[in-house]
Amino acid sequence: EFSVVMAEVHLIGELEGASGFSCPNLFCRWKLAHGSAWKVLEGRREGQTQVDHPQDGDFAKWSHPIDVHLATRGLQGWPKLYFQVWREDFFGRSDLCGYGFCHVPSTPGEHHVTCLTWKPVGSYWDQFTAFFLGGGPELRTEEVVHTSQDRQRLRTEGGGSVHLRLGVLLRNFDKYGVEVH
Repeated sequence: EFSVVMAEVHLIGELEGASGFSCPNLFCRWKLAHGSAWKVLEGRREGQTQVDHPQDGDFAKWSHPIDVHLATRGLQGWPKLYFQVWREDFFGRSDLCGYGFCHVPSTPGEHHVTCLTWKPVGSYWDQFTAFFLGGGPELRTEEVVHTSQDRQRLRTEGGGSVHLRLGVLLRNFDKYGVEVH
């Protein structure tokens, strides 16, 4: 029986938390994006943390697990993690605090990754109403976060940082002529 050996990436780690956001009571939605040559063998492609109400400092602790096993026949479309950081207000409403993405590290081992975030800035009227009523501009399509399409045309402002600790295991890349160190 003939079987094709595929290159594999196993990503094990955690979404540790966030810092530098001007809003309290943060939570994060995350997703894994990858090219068409990639396939998730096991694990979750997306998730959401709990809301953290930090008592001291501005670091929101989530300690949310990430465990995904992928296979591929090519390097194009290397996996990325993208994030939406939200805050929960006193009334239980959610407001966007930032978008961000990072590439999954391409070398084996443990990695500490910091992902900078940004959010769209609307008109002065949008900012005025957001100040008094909450809410604010959001993207129509999430793909703008992790692809280059139309992102350069957006008016944005910087947000805080999302912190990850990721362990990366690579297997069978040598069979495709890729050296890993």
